[in-house]
Amino acid sequence: MHPRPPRLIMWDIDRTLIHAGRIAVQAYATAFTAVTGLAWREATVFAGRTDRAVTAEILTGYGVADTAELRATFFARYAEEFAARRHLIAASGRVLPGVPEVLAALADRPHVTQTLVTGNIPAVALAKVAAFGLDGPFDVAVGGYGMDDPVRAELVARSRRLAEAKYGPFAPSDIVVVGDTVHDVEAALAVGVTAIGVATGDTGTDELAAAGAHLVFADLGDVDAVVARLAGDLPPASPPSPRRPAPSGSAEPAGTA
Repeated sequence: MHPRPPRLIMWDIDRTLIHAGRIAVQAYATAFTAVTGLAWREATVFAGRTDRAVTAEILTGYGVADTAELRATFFARYAEEFAARRHLIAASGRVLPGVPEVLAALADRPHVTQTLVTGNIPAVALAKVAAFGLDGPFDVAVGGYGMDDPVRAELVARSRRLAEAKYGPFAPSDIVVVGDTVHDVEAALAVGVTAIGVATGDTGTDELAAAGAHLVFADLGDVDAVVARLAGDLPPASPPSPRRPAPSGSAEPAGTA
């Protein structure tokens, strides 16, 4: 039997693997006021975006210069505030359907490497998955995180470079980005790798398919089917036409098999 080609799976966290409640926003707001001295007013969308991009937008909205020094100070304080609230995550949040089983099954595949590509800063990303006992399967050293770059596609590219430096080359079709927003899909496509949408956030299957996702799942609850797709047991899919609707409410992927 020929060895399987290596496969790299880059997971988004929020609303792809877990719902973490509003703990991160609370920690972010407290850190923002502590560092800037300004009262917090939530006026931006976090979903699918990097913490660096969100922070730049918020600082600009408050008339504060977005400097590297200020960002470093703020992100350090944000990590501290989040750590102080970590015990609340499991109580206020939840793991999404099928996630523990999918991660565990993929971890048993020798050809599969799993990591995180997320808009969260590293300390917050790791605390979120660890709060639900999901941190074991990930090689976090080859991930892409929200303080690395404001552009999400650059996080995917960074993760690919780190993974290939450690493990050797991956074919683009064997690099898979899994996320719940159009931002995740667009980031994967910008780098030329496989995009898989999961409609467990605020973005539906139709919208994820229209953005160009190669496959779309309603959720990860059909563990065997999801693992087969993510591990590359089935032939790769082509992205659907931007105008082609995905089947709503189905755990079967939208796109050709």
